[in-house]
Amino acid sequence: MTTDLNTLVTALYVKIDDELGGHRCLGRPPKLTDPELLCLAVAQALLGCTSEAR
Repeated sequence: MTTDLNTLVTALYVKIDDELGGHRCLGRPPKLTDPELLCLAVAQALLGCTSEAR
């Protein structure tokens, strides 16, 4: 089993994407999807980044 950060974030993204499902709305597509945003937030918390300045 690999334990690098890329594998963890990829697995987390897949899990979140499966749980949230595809919510598609009209208009311009967002720059970040909800699963991508949640993955970034979790990765920042795991790495100890408590502020945007870090």
